[in-house]
Amino acid sequence: MLSGILTTSLLFGAALAAQSSPTVVCVAGQCVEGFTNTTIGATLSASGAATSLLLLPGEYTSSTNPSLLHDLLTSSSASLSPSPGFAGNTSLPLNLALQPGLAIYPQANYSGQATFAQLPSKPSNTSSDISPGSIAVSSNVWVAVSGSSSDRTIFWDSVPDVSQLPSGAAGLSKILDIQSSACSPPCAGAGVCSAAGTCTCPPGFNGTACETCAPGFFGPTCQACPADCASCDDGMTGTGRCLQPTIKNEPSTCDCLNGVCASDGSCTCNAGWTTGSNGTACAKCDTGFFLNSDGNCAVCGLGCTQCADGSGDCITCKSGFTQNANDRTECFASQSTTSTGTVCPDGSFSNGTSCQPCSPLCQTCSGPNSSDCIICGANKYLLKGNCVGVDGNGVCDSSSLVADNNKHECDTCPSKCTSCKYPSFNVASTIDQVQCTGCLPGFVLSKGKCVDSCPSGTFLDPKDNVTCTTCDSSCSSCAGSSTFCLTCANNQLASNGKCVASCPSNSFSSSGQCITCHPDCASCSGSSFNQCSSCPADRPVLTNGRCLPTCSKSQYFDKTSSSCQSCDASCSSCSGSGPSNCLACSSSNQVLRGGSCVSASCNSTSGVISGLGICLSDLVVVPPSSSTGSASPLPSVTGIDTPISTSNTTEVKRPLKWWEILLMALGCAFIFVLFLMCWRRRMRKRRVAATAHFAAAKNLDHPKSWRYRLVRFGEKLFGHRRGQRWMMAKDTDAIRLEKLRAAEEARYSDHPVEKLRYAEDARHARDLAAARSSTVRHEREMEHLIGAYEYSRAGSSRAPSPLPSLRDYDGDRQSHKASSRGGSDRGRVGAAHNLVAEESLYSQVTGQPRRAPEPRQPVRNPADLLPSRFSNTTYSSWLTPEPPAQPVHAAPTPAQEYARSVTNLAQAADAPPQRGAYWLQPTNTGGARNPFLR
Repeated sequence: MLSGILTTSLLFGAALAAQSSPTVVCVAGQCVEGFTNTTIGATLSASGAATSLLLLPGEYTSSTNPSLLHDLLTSSSASLSPSPGFAGNTSLPLNLALQPGLAIYPQANYSGQATFAQLPSKPSNTSSDISPGSIAVSSNVWVAVSGSSSDRTIFWDSVPDVSQLPSGAAGLSKILDIQSSACSPPCAGAGVCSAAGTCTCPPGFNGTACETCAPGFFGPTCQACPADCASCDDGMTGTGRCLQPTIKNEPSTCDCLNGVCASDGSCTCNAGWTTGSNGTACAKCDTGFFLNSDGNCAVCGLGCTQCADGSGDCITCKSGFTQNANDRTECFASQSTTSTGTVCPDGSFSNGTSCQPCSPLCQTCSGPNSSDCIICGANKYLLKGNCVGVDGNGVCDSSSLVADNNKHECDTCPSKCTSCKYPSFNVASTIDQVQCTGCLPGFVLSKGKCVDSCPSGTFLDPKDNVTCTTCDSSCSSCAGSSTFCLTCANNQLASNGKCVASCPSNSFSSSGQCITCHPDCASCSGSSFNQCSSCPADRPVLTNGRCLPTCSKSQYFDKTSSSCQSCDASCSSCSGSGPSNCLACSSSNQVLRGGSCVSASCNSTSGVISGLGICLSDLVVVPPSSSTGSASPLPSVTGIDTPISTSNTTEVKRPLKWWEILLMALGCAFIFVLFLMCWRRRMRKRRVAATAHFAAAKNLDHPKSWRYRLVRFGEKLFGHRRGQRWMMAKDTDAIRLEKLRAAEEARYSDHPVEKLRYAEDARHARDLAAARSSTVRHEREMEHLIGAYEYSRAGSSRAPSPLPSLRDYDGDRQSHKASSRGGSDRGRVGAAHNLVAEESLYSQVTGQPRRAPEPRQPVRNPADLLPSRFSNTTYSSWLTPEPPAQPVHAAPTPAQEYARSVTNLAQAADAPPQRGAYWLQPTNTGGARNPFLR
């Protein structure tokens, strides 16, 4: 192995010595100046640049180091000169890669003028001779190459030096196949996998993997069926024998049923047929014919001009004829008599006075001419009113009709026949002995009849494509010829037209036939390409019933076990077992030497180039510097080791396209709508929780009936309009007031200061409620007091009426109005200005208890006891606040003056009112009979 390496190095050095000028070779991130014969990749140049660069395969961008490479890549005048198999395009990012196929270099290290074999577009059975020093294989492509040992070797990776291959793969001489590995499942043998991952089928093939023949094609190579054949024995296993010839001038092409289409599109009807009522040619029987049970138009009986279909019974007889009572299909002529009553014998007719002989052509007649014959003479038959003769086949002269000895007329041929005859005609021949000699297009002739297809045991004679011929006795069925058997007699098998006892190795038995295996298979159990039992040499890998050309990349085909085995861990691809049969190395720090992967001896500034399997320093020879100065130094190239400056690299920002702006706008709108929906849902949940808390606190969350739940389910399912939501019973005024008060409590429940103010408001509300109650009580007491005095003045013994007056309601209304205006002390005094409180006037003056019935005290409203700033006016629509009524100041009576004086004395003493104390406000007592006005 060492001697091989030294030999290669010496040869490479000698080749470099012939090169006069140094070259800068670059990969992404590094450039090396030196002497090289490497041609793989592309040459990058620009106007004004100090030197051109050889770019090895890889990806280059606007930020690729070093500075020299960056300047040429971003130059506006940059141009690229690719080597064979590479594309020239200077747009960045630049992905410099080998096109799908194989690049062949005559020398090692990808040196010399390369030739490129691209991925074929259709399968080819030819092989190409090669003599490579190194090969470059594109990604996702494998190449089958034969070597000196005639073994088939599969290459998945580039090989920088074919002399370093294993011994079993040495001496590469022929390219057998190039395929892409992008297709899944793999293509059949007829298809070619394209770089896009689809199977390209040649003409005649069909299927996703090109595994079958298209309709009208047959055989392993999918040949076309014969041109004059409408259908043949097609398919991969078909023989191509014509099963149905092409029908020319078929009646249906010119809207014709029982006739022959001409080239101009017209239709010539068979005898007895005419155009139907719907316009279809040759669709019904002509006058003088009827449709018989065989579907043919037959001539009517003797003397009949019109007869019924099916039975043939005569409908209309000729003039001078009478229908036969015994045979309704016939009409017989009346006896010819003279004027004297003499009956004329057969062969004569009456001219009125005597009997005259008929024409020699007639047996009976009604006149002297041949057109007057009723029955024709011997060997003559009636045709269109004339007696005509027949030939030896019983065919009437100048027609396609045949003689009918029973009707003494010329009758039509059987159904679907264009011509017919008697096998041997004589006077004893009957019409059922007639045989067809020609058929309408689309029908075949079998045993004198026109039928749709040839019966079993016969085949269509290819000479005329009309006649059905009997097969040979050894065949049960045949095609094309009497000896080409499709099925055989005596339990034998038909194989390629022959009858054999057992099927050949590349076929299988099915329904008495030996069917050829799919071309991908050597032997099989069925006709499909995935029913292989063994495989041929060019597709040796048997997997799931399919024969494939190769194993996967990290496997090799073991001939001993006829299976795929894994390569050694050090190999990326291999030709056999163990670490000494590698075709490429899996590690990026190793190179191939004699079929084994060894550590790469790259210098400190370079490494193994990805995809090429060789060090950058091995591609470029840098002459060593000499202290004596005998060797000329390499010219200095600026920027070859200088990284690009980040300050000089500006990122070019392209403007946004319209669809990008639209997508961003739609995204923002979607996020906003999503946020709005989430916020609304959260608010709804909080409102529902608050409502549930309130209902639980006030014991309002009563169990819902099934009707309520059904209505709510319908609203959730179908939705509802705002303001038209289905509700059950509305809340009462008391419940609504409770909700308002609870909302007010919840509003200030979290603030201590607000709690104090709320408590003060509640206390003030209770004071106002007590004042209102006292005012109402005072007013009612005054009413009863005045009523009591009225009855006592009149001297009546009646007690006051227990019925309430309308003034009670007015008083309540005034008191509530006063409270709705703010509940101040001033409002309360104004509302009770005309009322009398405390004890009655009689009790306060005399000190004696009241003798009249006590007025009933008003019942306190429970709503007044609730602590809230909301009064009953909040929910009572009739309690609308009104301005307070101005009191009417009238002149005080003596009693009023006395009461005022007593009240003033009590207030001056700052003592609480005692029993009997009394104070009065000026008020209208309501009548002229008030005792204080006297």
